[in-house]
Amino acid sequence: MSIDPAIAADPAQRAALRVPTHLGVIMDGNGRWATARGKRRTEGHIEGVKALRSMVELCITYGVKYLTVFSFSSENWSRPREEVAFIFNLLRRFVASDLQRLIRNNVKVRIIGTRVGLEPSLVRLIDDVEAKTADNTGLVLVVAFNYGAKAEIVDATRWIAREVAAGRLAPDDIDEATVEAALYTAGLPDPDLILRTSGEQRISNFLLWQAAYAEFVFVDEHWPDFNEASFVRVLETYAQRERRFGGTGAAQS
Repeated sequence: MSIDPAIAADPAQRAALRVPTHLGVIMDGNGRWATARGKRRTEGHIEGVKALRSMVELCITYGVKYLTVFSFSSENWSRPREEVAFIFNLLRRFVASDLQRLIRNNVKVRIIGTRVGLEPSLVRLIDDVEAKTADNTGLVLVVAFNYGAKAEIVDATRWIAREVAAGRLAPDDIDEATVEAALYTAGLPDPDLILRTSGEQRISNFLLWQAAYAEFVFVDEHWPDFNEASFVRVLETYAQRERRFGGTGAAQS
């Protein structure tokens, strides 16, 4: 991917855009992209990885500080076994080919979701990429893998219940901060903007708690077709939103 030189060469033009601190992306449409072109669904997933690589570069260029991408839902286990295996192998290939690039670009990787049921080799790979990028201070890339927001909230509830049962936490002391500290995303700011590609207009069990005050933008492009022009249009749409967080003033982020 190459950044549009007209924009990349003009920081003032980029600065005029309203850029979210935290962008969440539901990367939808890989399979439909492939089917529409008479290709195998697996080829769509390969192109989807290329689009993710481009999105990381765009976030670095435009100044997004946190990027959370929905890469594999806990509901995706219902897909054909061969497709699930291909997606997992694709993750391995992505890490193998891109880890050094992420380190050079000062990207910190955090992978959220349950690791129950994953192959031990995949868990070791996840631990390795997190450890090797832990000290990076640039873009934080959060990969929601084997993730479901309802399961996340259930896990948080279980942790809080254990703390109460052990006498380390009083029930009356449980507040929103307690729950947030127990979520997979503990320590991360809530997303300002959530983008979904491929024309679908639903959240699909992604960051349910964290998205309470996020803005949503839905675009028709399938994920492999999402490019810089699409990204700029999303930022322009976001700039038109008035974020009030339940109040009446024009609170902006």
